[in-house]
Amino acid sequence: MSTRKRSTSGSKKQLKEKIVQIYEAFFRGEDQASGNSNFWDEFFLLKPKVGVIEAELVKLNCEQLGLIKENLNTLFSKCVFMLGHEHQMRVAHSLQTLCALIKAGFVRSTVDVNSDIIELLIGAGAAEMQMQLLIEHCSDILTSECPVPIKALCLKMMVLACTGNDNIAQNPFYEYFTQHSVFESLVHILCQTQGRLELGQDAVAVVTLMACYRKTGSANPYMVKLSMLDDELALTAYAQVVMASLGEFNERYVQSRQAEPQSSWLSSLTSMVGSMFVSDEAEIRIGQVKANDAGLLALYQAVHLNRHFVGIIAQSLADVNPPTTTVEQNETTEEANQSDITNPNNTVGGDKTNATSPPTVDVAMPTSNLMATYLEYCSIIMQDTRSEAAYHSTKLCFLILTCVSEDEYANSLMHDPGLTFRVPLHRLPMRHRKSLTDKTPPFRPLVCGLLDLIIEFILSHLMKKFPHELYELALGVVLRVLCHQKRCRLRLSLCPWKELWAALIALLKFLHSSDSALIRKFDLFALATQAVNILNLFVTFGDTFLPSPQSYDDLYYEVIRMHHVFDNLHAMALRYSTGENEFRESAVRLSAALINVRAIGQHFKPKVEMWMESQKLSTPTQDQILEVVRSHYDSLTLKLHESLDAYERYAERPPVAAFLSSILRSVVSVIRSTTDPSSIDAHRMLLESTAPTTPTSPSALN
Repeated sequence: MSTRKRSTSGSKKQLKEKIVQIYEAFFRGEDQASGNSNFWDEFFLLKPKVGVIEAELVKLNCEQLGLIKENLNTLFSKCVFMLGHEHQMRVAHSLQTLCALIKAGFVRSTVDVNSDIIELLIGAGAAEMQMQLLIEHCSDILTSECPVPIKALCLKMMVLACTGNDNIAQNPFYEYFTQHSVFESLVHILCQTQGRLELGQDAVAVVTLMACYRKTGSANPYMVKLSMLDDELALTAYAQVVMASLGEFNERYVQSRQAEPQSSWLSSLTSMVGSMFVSDEAEIRIGQVKANDAGLLALYQAVHLNRHFVGIIAQSLADVNPPTTTVEQNETTEEANQSDITNPNNTVGGDKTNATSPPTVDVAMPTSNLMATYLEYCSIIMQDTRSEAAYHSTKLCFLILTCVSEDEYANSLMHDPGLTFRVPLHRLPMRHRKSLTDKTPPFRPLVCGLLDLIIEFILSHLMKKFPHELYELALGVVLRVLCHQKRCRLRLSLCPWKELWAALIALLKFLHSSDSALIRKFDLFALATQAVNILNLFVTFGDTFLPSPQSYDDLYYEVIRMHHVFDNLHAMALRYSTGENEFRESAVRLSAALINVRAIGQHFKPKVEMWMESQKLSTPTQDQILEVVRSHYDSLTLKLHESLDAYERYAERPPVAAFLSSILRSVVSVIRSTTDPSSIDAHRMLLESTAPTTPTSPSALN
């Protein structure tokens, strides 16, 4: 009986896949299509190896790269041509190959700074024609009835093209996408029921990145079209894509807090500070924060540019599916909604019904609201402003709130007593409180949750590393809300006015006690003037928007009770206004702003003392003091401050523009690192798909 001789180790080369052998020959400069007319048809039936293409291209030296440049140009053009093929597998493989070429081309350009990716992949002479053809094919794919996996690959390719360079101004693909806009195709993706969950995030990312390109100078079609978009279906879908990412973060945070031991304040503080901010888990959390910056930037762009969108985020959002759906689609939608964590009512309280929902909302779905989800996200993200990533995210959050709070329509919705939502806010543990989360927050207008958020920020960040920029933005949001209430004479009894006054006074007290350390870092007098002028707005115009005379009396009681804070602040302002220093004028303005609040204390304090002496009392009650205050209102003289209800409208001025540019670079880097076209198994998905091979109109499916 014959026997087979075993080969010794290493005597036989390891077999390689056919596609890898083709790649290796391709990068040696061989022309494999010569003499084989069916080569490219057969080539695109083979599953691409994205990693192999990148590895082969990067390891070439400049001389070798020049020898295979013609092969690269040919491969790119064949990929573009194949996008119009009726065979879906070939289209999917050509898209994956384009993803590999674009990704490898950008990696190569970072290795060789003199390398131009357009010249390398396409060739300067054919670039205009090839890019126009590529973009036209992309638009056709996104707007046709192609299977979701092909659309997903198309979007991945566009994302890779938009994120290859951290500085988008140096990315040549942006110019071509600007000349041949795909905005309508991306909006079409958002408006479609099928694949919105899988495709929406990439579609919104491309719109956001393109809208950030060349904001000044020549008109950016994406920025113009986004600002003019008035399709409620598209805007609501855009909002839902952003809400999904922020809501998922909220859900993970809630789960992590529930998993922590709740034995004592000390243990919870140790767990929070020790494991979240100091240990290796802090790096994970920073990564999660940065991952959500893309959603925040998308939200900022829409809120800043589109007035229609600002109103969308303050309304109750039901699913935007078209009314004609199949039973299978309805079951899928129901499952998605059950797992959707964007509804604040479901994340913390377990109350799955919302009796106060507007009648337009589908009662079969949990009520979700982007603003409520967003405020909850802000309450989480602002807890740790010591890390640069969280600080920048919090600043972007407050810029978004600034845009929202100065929009009339959004304000009218947030103040509407008929539109109430639960807004769960998460709080850092402190000595004076045990509860870290609103377990069952009440149904209130959204403005109440917004004010609660600002109050929490003011009270929880009075620390050595004082985030003065964030305080300036937070106080600006409060001012805009109060100006709207004064202008419209709105009286909401549920607004936390007492808590707001206490927080403002606590801030002023902190600024005075820490002036020697803070004055070296920023103009604390300007910030103090902001806080005092908000109190002045209450004092001067509070009768137009405070819910009752009792609220106005409570304001005076708080000012009288804490009069020493204003006196100390005035003394500090006088000290700095008399000397030669850079903040002299600012200190003078603060001294002038303190006139009324100090006058209230100086007027009522002696009268309260006289009354106490006459009544032989040492510790009067609040009601007794308020009775004295009411009887002496007429003799109080106050100065009428000008422009208390005026503010400078938000605009992207140089400091803000520089900040947004740094955020954009971070977002581009994160998206690039998390975009993996090889994760889409086109083979399996296309085999499971029953979609037609040729594009058909949507009406043909009904």
